[in-house]
Amino acid sequence: MRATLILLAAIGLVFVLQFAISGFTEAFVLDSSELGARPWTLVTAMFLHGDFAHLFYNALALLLFGLVLESIIGTRRFWLLYFIGGILAGIVATLFYPASLGASGAIFAVLGMLAVLRPRMIVWVAGFPMPMVVAAFVWVAIDLVGFIAPSGVANAAHIAGLLFGIVAGFALRKRFGAPFTRRAARRVLSKGAIDKWEDEWVR
Repeated sequence: MRATLILLAAIGLVFVLQFAISGFTEAFVLDSSELGARPWTLVTAMFLHGDFAHLFYNALALLLFGLVLESIIGTRRFWLLYFIGGILAGIVATLFYPASLGASGAIFAVLGMLAVLRPRMIVWVAGFPMPMVVAAFVWVAIDLVGFIAPSGVANAAHIAGLLFGIVAGFALRKRFGAPFTRRAARRVLSKGAIDKWEDEWVR
């Protein structure tokens, strides 16, 4: 949980600096035309946010889903997923938008991995409860619609982050994944496993 809390504190601090220091945002935003000259902005832009609502929803998603995923895969793997996912999302964003900022690409990488490792975990999307794996398809559909009716959201970065998280999730699924179906979940607890548990905790 350490990485998630550090990231939350960092984006909160940076948001304060954005409004306290004139030109701070412009100095660290990801400008697609200047990527070659300022490649570090692929990272710095991940800590910037356009307004309080942008910050609030990203921070809430990171708090809810980041804590869960970090507890599953560990802090070191979480750092790698977050930054690689965010950087790849930023690279994709430069192909579609003149400039971008925000932690959404990295957070969508977290969501993508959770959809693979905890597919039956129930989440709420647009007021409806659904399994995490279904939610992933819904989020992709929403972002695809964003290409047709642009709303100022970096939909391409969201999709890129989510897809990276899904691919990375399958790489870790054998070690950290939960079953996709209830039937599969029942098969996990074999008689031998139950007997072993009873020997250790009941007797």
